[in-house]
Amino acid sequence: MEVLRITTSGSVDDGKSTLIGRLLYDTNSIPQDKLEALHAASKRKGLDFTDLSLLTDGLVAEREQGITIDVAHIYFSTPTRKYIIADTPGHVEYTRNMVTGASNAQVSLILIDARKGIVEQTYRHFFIANLLRIPHLVVCINKMDLVDYSQERFDQIVADFQQLLQTAAFKEQVVRFIPISSLYGENLAAPSDKISWYQGEPLLAYLEQISFDHLDRNHPARFPVQYVIRPKTETHHDFRGFAGKVASGHFNVGDEVISLPSLQKSRIKTIEQFETAKTIANAGDSVVITLESEIDTSRGNMLAKPDQAPAALKEIAAHICWMDQQKLVPGKTYLLQHGINRVKAKVQQIHHVIEVTTSRPLEDKKELGLNDIGKITLKTAQPVFADPYHVNPANGAFILVDEFSNATVAVGFVE
Repeated sequence: MEVLRITTSGSVDDGKSTLIGRLLYDTNSIPQDKLEALHAASKRKGLDFTDLSLLTDGLVAEREQGITIDVAHIYFSTPTRKYIIADTPGHVEYTRNMVTGASNAQVSLILIDARKGIVEQTYRHFFIANLLRIPHLVVCINKMDLVDYSQERFDQIVADFQQLLQTAAFKEQVVRFIPISSLYGENLAAPSDKISWYQGEPLLAYLEQISFDHLDRNHPARFPVQYVIRPKTETHHDFRGFAGKVASGHFNVGDEVISLPSLQKSRIKTIEQFETAKTIANAGDSVVITLESEIDTSRGNMLAKPDQAPAALKEIAAHICWMDQQKLVPGKTYLLQHGINRVKAKVQQIHHVIEVTTSRPLEDKKELGLNDIGKITLKTAQPVFADPYHVNPANGAFILVDEFSNATVAVGFVE
C-alpha cells in the first residue's frame, strides 16, 4: 500500500493540530480508550467539546499553552492509502523544526485562518515548501465557520495567495485551495452542506487521489554504499557484495557503473534483496549489488551510471536554513555531512539572507541568525559528490555539524 507523506504548516492558532485530530477521528484511527482520555482531558480544561488537538500536542508545555513546539509524526490509513503527517510548529522561532519536518514530504498542507488571511508565517512556510521542491501544495482556508462560510472571503484569500505564487522559483508545484472548518469537520472527510458553493473534493478525498512517482525513476541513479559484505565462509568465500539503499533512479543487472571517488568502472552482476534475485533496483529499495570485476569500493563510496555521475565538488554554493543560536559568519569551519560522509567545510562567503515575505535577497546582510535562510559558498577539504537539489533532491541535501558540540547547526540544499 502506498504511503503519502504530508507536512502541515501555518501560523500559531491556525488549527493544524485540530485538523489532524479531526482526520484521525473521521478515519476511525483513534482507539476507544484514547478517545475517552481525550474527553476527560477536555473536561479538565473546562471545554464543552472534545479538543482533538490534544492528540498531537503531546508535550506538557504544548497542552498548557495550546501551541505546537516539537514536530510530531502521526500515522493513519484509509482502505486505499497509508499516511504519515508531520505536524510542525507554527511560530517563527520554530522554523527549523518546520524545515526538518518537511524534508521528506510529498504534500505540503498550509493552513490559513479565514479571519486573518495571509500572514508572515504563510510566506515563510510557502517559501520553504517551494525551496524543498515539495510537488503538491494544499492550501486549506480554515475556520470558515468564523466567517459564516463566506465564499467572498475564500475567493479573496485565494486571490492573495495567487499573487504569492508569482514569486515562486519552483513553478511546477500542483496547488489546490480547499475551504474547511477543522473544529466541526466541515469539508474534511465528506462534502459540507455549509460550503455548497465549493465544487471540489473535500480534503481527504483530494489526498486520496493525489498521484506521485514515489520511485523517482527520472532522477539520476545513485547508490551510496553502506556496507561491504564479505562472509568469508566456505560456501561464499569469493562473495563481495555492496549493501545499501538506492537513493534515486534505478539500476538494472548488466548496467555499467562507476565507483566514486575511485572512478573505477564495472558492470552489475547481480541484485539481491534478502534471498531473492532481482533484475532491477528502484529508488527506495534496500539491496545488495555484486559487480562483475573487483574495483575499489567501500563504505561511504557511491555507485552511479557513468553518463549520469555527479561532479566532484570542492566548492559548494547552497541555500541553508540556520538552526543555531550563534550566528553564522564567513570564515567559520564546520563538518559537512552528505549521506554517510563527513568532510570539513569552511564558510567562504555569505551571499545574502532572504526576506521570506517577499522572496527578496538582502545583499547587505552578511551573517545568518537563528531560523534565517540564505545563500552561502562552502569550501570543502575533500570532494563531495552531490547533485543540485533541484535536479536530484535525494543527493542534493546536506547538514552542517559543529565539530566541537556535535550539534546540527544548518540544513543545506546544493545550488
